[in-house]
Amino acid sequence: MGDIDFGKQLGATETGIPGLVVFDLPVHGDSRGWFKENWQREKMTALGLPDFGPVQNNISFNDAVGTTRGIHAEPWDKWVSVATGRIFGAWVDLREGPSFGAVFTTELDASKAIFVPRGVGNSYQTLEADTAYTYLVNDHWSADASYSFLNLADETSAIAWPIPLSDVEISAKDLAHPRLADVTPVAAKKVLVVGAGGQLGRALRAELGDAAHVEWTTRAEFDLGDAEIRSARRWRDYEAIVNAGAYTAVDLAETDEGRRDAWAANASGPARLAAIAAEFGVTLVHVSSDYVFDGTADRPYLEGDALSPLGVYGQSKAAGDLAVSTAPRHYILRTSWVIGDGKNFVRTMASLAERGIDPKVVDDQRGRLTFASEIARAVVHLLDTNAPYGTYNVSGSGDARTWKDIASDIFAITGADRSRVSGVSTAEYFANATGPVAPRPLNSVLDLSKLEATGFVPRDAGEQLEEYLTP
Repeated sequence: MGDIDFGKQLGATETGIPGLVVFDLPVHGDSRGWFKENWQREKMTALGLPDFGPVQNNISFNDAVGTTRGIHAEPWDKWVSVATGRIFGAWVDLREGPSFGAVFTTELDASKAIFVPRGVGNSYQTLEADTAYTYLVNDHWSADASYSFLNLADETSAIAWPIPLSDVEISAKDLAHPRLADVTPVAAKKVLVVGAGGQLGRALRAELGDAAHVEWTTRAEFDLGDAEIRSARRWRDYEAIVNAGAYTAVDLAETDEGRRDAWAANASGPARLAAIAAEFGVTLVHVSSDYVFDGTADRPYLEGDALSPLGVYGQSKAAGDLAVSTAPRHYILRTSWVIGDGKNFVRTMASLAERGIDPKVVDDQRGRLTFASEIARAVVHLLDTNAPYGTYNVSGSGDARTWKDIASDIFAITGADRSRVSGVSTAEYFANATGPVAPRPLNSVLDLSKLEATGFVPRDAGEQLEEYLTP
């Protein structure tokens, strides 16, 4: 007991292996023994420990000095600390990427702990008799789990074991593990894109290319309406789910059938994904809409403004936002006036200009275009930079415009006279509609400062419009 360093302050120290972090633990002791907070979620996450969601606590005991465990990279994260005794630990990064093969070693006693990310190989050599170490893991142990292994005597890693391997107790299995040159790197956790066949899904594919860790699914392959999707994947193998699908037929949502479809796709489905994300520690990315607001504000909408949807579509999207926000790791990207490939407002106006038709376009709704490519770029940025979780507004930047202004710009860009476009109010535009008409927010301008604070620079919507029309 006298060798334990009592009275330390709780602290975290980064190592040369990304995500591998050593923690100093305050140990309180006297002649009777000692006490420590072995894992304290609130204090330790405040210092940068991932909120990794442990589900199992294991203890390993070694009665002899020099007992050496092989270098195993496991398919879960671990929080390792010593209960009694002292160990020498060696960690080797076996994950694919630039840090593959990086080595870190240190001694652990009761006053230290270490967080070991999935895919980092770990090995321990006891330095005192009757040593026990305890570890929390965020997946249930299974004999069928997939591990990666490295030989303890690998020349490339060149671990300086305190007790020579020739003098210690080692299993024959651990001695037979491959050298670093023969190890297949542990692949990155997967990203599941739901709704890959839609305009945002296609934009994400263009942004991410053929990344091996990204799994693309259409509605036919992964139906959010299926109550059994919790068992459809081994979710611990996923880093993130990107929900790129939605029901967007704003007017049809006002019908009986449309109402059911809108709520199923925009609320019930995201709620199922949120439950999965919360249970398995997955990051959930969800795309929302300016329609969650009533459009009566006299300023750009902030992420924290009260939800006030006018119609069924907006109500279903607002419900989806609330459901997704229950996942501890979530990004809600709130967008406006989305333009992707396929049929859309921009292509319609360009066609009218070419055919000599002079349209009347709504001039009392204000907002900014958001190109699907811009949303895709924001999704990748938030995930890659580990930005703080929460809701972010995403649209093109620049001055707010009306639909008439944008139509006039389209005419001008395509070489037509912008004066051919005339304005009309929303009420006048839909006055003779024969089907259901959903209420529209008149102000769809979104404040972009929160997204910009993460280092993302939204592109000017007008410049993107010109590029879109003149590829």
